[in-house]
This record gives sequence, structure tokens and C-alpha cells, in this order.
Amino acid sequence: MMASDSSPVDWLRLIRSENVGPKTFYALLDRFGSPTKALAKLPDLAAKGGKRRIKVCTKAVAEQELKAITDFGARLITRADADYPALLAHIDDAPPVLTLLGDAALLQKPTVAIVGARNASLNGRKLAHQIAQELGAAGYVVASGLARGIDRAAHVGALKTGTIAVVAGGIDRVYPKENQDLYDEMRTQGLIISEVPFGEAPIARHFPKRNRIVAGLSLGTLVVEAADRSGSLITARMAGEQNREVFAVPGSPLDERARGSNKLLKQGVQLVESAEDIIQALPDPARLPLSEPDNPFLNAPPPDDPDERELPPLRDNMMELLGPTPIDIDELVRALEAPSQHIAVLLLELDLAGKLAREPGGKVALSEPENEGLTF
Repeated sequence: MMASDSSPVDWLRLIRSENVGPKTFYALLDRFGSPTKALAKLPDLAAKGGKRRIKVCTKAVAEQELKAITDFGARLITRADADYPALLAHIDDAPPVLTLLGDAALLQKPTVAIVGARNASLNGRKLAHQIAQELGAAGYVVASGLARGIDRAAHVGALKTGTIAVVAGGIDRVYPKENQDLYDEMRTQGLIISEVPFGEAPIARHFPKRNRIVAGLSLGTLVVEAADRSGSLITARMAGEQNREVFAVPGSPLDERARGSNKLLKQGVQLVESAEDIIQALPDPARLPLSEPDNPFLNAPPPDDPDERELPPLRDNMMELLGPTPIDIDELVRALEAPSQHIAVLLLELDLAGKLAREPGGKVALSEPENEGLTF
């Protein structure tokens, strides 16, 4: 993908630029070899995709964010750093940068996610606390989202042995405010992480993105009480897509808070009544090799630029084939009978113009406006 000689400032500039998400970030590295070189190409690519002007994060803005992070007592790591969490690095939309506040060594330990309802029952909270405590005693770190209810109970249960909170706003923003006390404890006893810019408030579209990190950090995800349509089920789905274990605690069919977790059990996830059920299903943490995937950030040369004369007809043909329904990129390449590097460039043009959605499994579709009305 890229040479690892780019500075953290350029990593931050690229991921903070308009229409650049994690998948686009890595596609740019594949094409141009480094964040530094990709930054120089953004305006031209976006213009060819139909966007007259793209907002590229300036060096001054990136340096200002890095200073704010450092002044707050946190630090930034990139996907190329040795202490980037190995399991998270395996997912195809791993955050290119993470802000860390607290004990970064927790990222190198085997982790289990515990998630569930914000309005959880007393019994649900007690069980989440107990399971987190027992997982910690067995050598696992517990990850969750610092929400009220099940998340809070899990964090508190694992505070003494190790717990990671993934937040949906900047590393300095506490949400909900009632968890300020837990946040304060975790910044000294645990770890808080975020991919969101420093100082940014949590908004609806950030929560599913946060959930993929919770799942991506973890060997498995346990759902304790979750409504039928909830962020917890999104986390469970993402864990399954990442080929991680998914567990659920059964609940009464009369309790709406158990409808989602019971649905997971009907779909075949493992039923959990105690931490031992999870421990038996996962590798022994003492013998677990948390190896890094093959490092994509080596000095591999980027592909040659395509002949610009060949691209205009391909652009027209590709737009005819794309629609709101995701299609596999390999299938698109075959249908267009064109070199894959040509298609990659054209997809980047649409991506940076805000016209492309990259879906799981290497699929793409024409994008639709994001729904800001989601609640989590």
C-alpha cells in the first residue's frame, strides 16, 4: 500500500479531508503509495468525479488537532504504528488513526466486547458486571461503548483488570454526561479511544462506526439485553461480518429489551449464562498469538498511472452499471473488460466527489444521503 515514512500530520490530514473515510483512505494508499502523495491528488480526482472543489485538511488544522490531543494528555497512533491493535487491523475499514487516553498496553491484550441496552434491567446490569469481572479475572480485557446501562456495568465490572471504552465523539467529549465519573476513572485505570476529531460532539452517524471498532477490537461480542432495532445488534452483526464470535444472554419474551438478544439466539449465536460459556468458546489468552496481519505499509511501489485517453469512455460505461444496489468490484471489472487499476482510479474519483458508497465485502454502490435522524 504505502511507504511508512509519511508523518502523522499527513495521516491526519488525509483522513480528515472531505469524503475520505477509512476504505477510501486505504484505496488512496493502494493507488498512490503514501498519504503525502495522495493528498496532492485529491483535488484532481474529485474534479474528475464531478466535484468542483474538495476540502482538503490543511497542515495547520492537523497540527492544531495533534497539539490539542497532546495537551489533553492523550496521543495519536496510526495504522502503521507497531502498537496499533492487531485484531482491529484485520478489519477492512480499520480506523487509519486512533486517539488514545489512558493505558495503551490494554490494546495488546485479548479482548471481549460486552454491549446491550441503555435502559437495561437491574438483573441485566448485574449479570453484565459479573461476567465482565469474571472475564477480567480470566485474563481478558472488556470493551464497550461507555453508554449507560449494560455498557457502564461492564466497564465498572472490569475496571480493576482492564477495560476499553470506544467513544463516538472526540476523546475529550463525555457522553452521556452521567458517565463523567466513570470516564475520569477510565482515563487513569483503563483506556478510552476514538477515531473522531478532537473536540467533536457525538452525532448519530458516529455510533455505528464506533460499534465496528468495539467489535473489531474483540475476539467475541456478548449482547446482554437488546431491543429488536438497536446499536447493540449492529455491533453483533459487525462482529459476525468480521468473523468474530457472537454470544447472547437469553431473556424473557415478555421483555422488549430481550427481543433483539433472543433473535440472535434463534439465528444460532452461542447462549451465555456465565463468563465460563465465553471462556470455553475462546482461545486461552495465555496461549493466544495476537499476531499482526501482513503489514500493508511497506515500500511497495504504487501502480503506474493509467492512460488518461482510455478513461472517458470507461467513466460513462461504469456509471451505467452502477446503481443504489451494491455490486462486487471484481464483477464490475469483468463487465467493463478493463484493467483493475483503471477501475480503481475511476471509483476513487466518484468516492471523493461524494457519489460512491463502499460496502462490506468489496462492493460498491452509488451513494445516498446519510440519515442524520438515527438514534442510538
